[in-house]
Amino acid sequence: MELVDTHAHLDDPAFEADRESVLARAAAAGVATVVAIGTTVESSVRTVALAARYPGVLAAVGIHPHESGGVAPEAVRRLKPLLGQEGVVAVGETGLDYYRGYAPRAAQEALFRAHLELARDAALPVVIHCRDAYPEVLAILSEFPEVTPIFHAFSGSAEMAPLCLQRGGYLAFGGPLTFRNAGPSADVAVQAPMERILLETDAPLLSPEPFRGRRNEPARLPLVADRLAALRGTTVEAVAAATTANVRRLFRFPVEARA
Repeated sequence: MELVDTHAHLDDPAFEADRESVLARAAAAGVATVVAIGTTVESSVRTVALAARYPGVLAAVGIHPHESGGVAPEAVRRLKPLLGQEGVVAVGETGLDYYRGYAPRAAQEALFRAHLELARDAALPVVIHCRDAYPEVLAILSEFPEVTPIFHAFSGSAEMAPLCLQRGGYLAFGGPLTFRNAGPSADVAVQAPMERILLETDAPLLSPEPFRGRRNEPARLPLVADRLAALRGTTVEAVAAATTANVRRLFRFPVEARA
């Protein structure tokens, strides 16, 4: 069985002391590949370095919307040289967060558009963080029809999910899918076409049950796959095969098992 964690913050200080052990546990759990996600320019540089250092680690480069209050859209240009590095498969994490309100909406939207321009020009998918802003995200995405969106930690309603899918988007599910209060996310995970679903951990955040509240890591991705399989009435092997095939198609990159 081969799983891919499409969203983990491997450069986070939470992994500084035992990153190699974290990756070894992931491999032992069947998580063949982890996509390390950048949240600042500096974080993106670190994720690219991790992809170069560790087999089975890929990278996405971006500036999180929470940072947009103090970062001009021009800062996205500093990400461009990273796109040519081996193992870089996406732009992001970017998007809009109207729930936390850490940055003005206009600043978030300008930074989001700058990322989408970068992704369009590089022909890469974009990893989107979206909270309480799905209509606005979709409106801005309509300006960039060439870009394929990945809706990280999808939390939209059952009514919003088809609109994201119609836009050509992929929906990524992680630890919250295992929570007792998973709510609409569980319904969406059942109804969405299997060929548009991805798995993620968002490590070190959002650890699945029964580890909720503890540091998350990619080795816990099988718990998310188990839950998705149970919800859809299929096997975890089928979920693994389908979601890994989705990654190969989306990133156009050979996902290889770790040695």
